[in-house]
Amino acid sequence: MAKYRSGDRVSLTIQQQTEEGYILSDGSNQVMLKTDQQLKLGDQVEVFLYHDQKNQLIATDQIPTVSFSAFDWAEVVRVHTTLGVFVDIGSNIEVLVSTDDLPQHMTAWPIVGDQLYVTLKRDKKDRLLAQPVKESDFEDNWDRAPESLFNQDIKGRVFRSGKEGAVIISEEGYRGFIHYTERKKEPRVGEWVEGRVIEVKQDGTLNVSLLPRKQEARLNDADMILTYLKENNGEMLLDNQSDPEEIQKVFGISKSAFKRAIGKLYKDRLIKQAEGKTYLILNDQDQQ
Repeated sequence: MAKYRSGDRVSLTIQQQTEEGYILSDGSNQVMLKTDQQLKLGDQVEVFLYHDQKNQLIATDQIPTVSFSAFDWAEVVRVHTTLGVFVDIGSNIEVLVSTDDLPQHMTAWPIVGDQLYVTLKRDKKDRLLAQPVKESDFEDNWDRAPESLFNQDIKGRVFRSGKEGAVIISEEGYRGFIHYTERKKEPRVGEWVEGRVIEVKQDGTLNVSLLPRKQEARLNDADMILTYLKENNGEMLLDNQSDPEEIQKVFGISKSAFKRAIGKLYKDRLIKQAEGKTYLILNDQDQQ
């Protein structure tokens, strides 16, 4: 029989029991199996072979659901800035996702606890790797989303992220595209996100926004401006006529969002504007 390789799924015979576990063999090659099960000499057992952290080839009878032909979710357990990220494909088997299969910018890399939808592959040096799903792997076999999802909240996990936008797999199995203008920052691959459906397309896929609804954004932005005023002696060098770039620099929001928030604070009689400035109203006399 050919030499065993990491990632092989084989049926072997129990040849010997040791203090560490069982020695399995096909008659030519041997490999160690560590298991809690009580097995008998001569029994056949199906195992998955992999290299442990000591680079020793060992066997497990806990067969991972992910394989060379099947995808499954795997949790990120370690991040290595030069190699990539390690995912647990089951039974504490850690497999590397290479930097070649991750976004160019590390800010979009998954962090520990994120999950990637992966399959197995081997590199040119015959090392076992995990490879994240590509859109071409789905072959347009996405579940079709109903039109009733329009303007509804949606949750999903990011499996592709880039300058033009990100793609998620929703918890229902729908494809959702997040245009770069519909997010405040680029989401990580493997990140769990919550957004809202802004379009149900004819092919049953979705356009999704991670930005809050205008009413929610107005309330959040108003609180941010109010906090800024309180921390800056009750005034700021911005008003409704200020340059959009200055507003963006200070608050990170558009001029239209700034004006909506200012409008709420006006309505609540918390601010006033004069001579290019905005002032916090501390008492009734300040309103004059």
